[in-house]
Amino acid sequence: MDLSAWLKEFRTLHEEANRGALGGCQLSAYRGARNELARALLAAQRLAIDPGREPRSVLPASRVLQAQITFFDGTVRAATRSFSSGGFAALLAQAPKTKEEVAVVLRLPGGEPFQARARVVEVKAKAGSAAHVSFAWVGLSDAELERIELLVFDTVLEHLQA
Repeated sequence: MDLSAWLKEFRTLHEEANRGALGGCQLSAYRGARNELARALLAAQRLAIDPGREPRSVLPASRVLQAQITFFDGTVRAATRSFSSGGFAALLAQAPKTKEEVAVVLRLPGGEPFQARARVVEVKAKAGSAAHVSFAWVGLSDAELERIELLVFDTVLEHLQA
């Protein structure tokens, strides 16, 4: 099967997954296909996959989402630079402390806001006092992980269509 036919078939499965219409073998096949696509995209970006991790859980998506991040000393609004089912990154006006756990609300397209906990895992200083901050999700349920992964692949398919 050529790539365009495979992507067309994947899009159909993905649309059904977004509607919650997949179960059993179809859902298993769809998740396998997500891993195949993620593995190919990660290889193209020369990104490594840690042993034991599913490629689909590592694949980052570049998309701006509005984020409300509540630190111990206050709440900030930011825009994501990228996100995955492992976490997200945002540019913040001030650098937070690493390992700080925060409450996050992401405004997702066409749905309820996504509320979760995350931990600051990396802070890279930028010009001035700004910082590129990476967060890792903390304690997401399977349903929450699936919701984020679906959005990752929505984004990937939008980029592939362009």
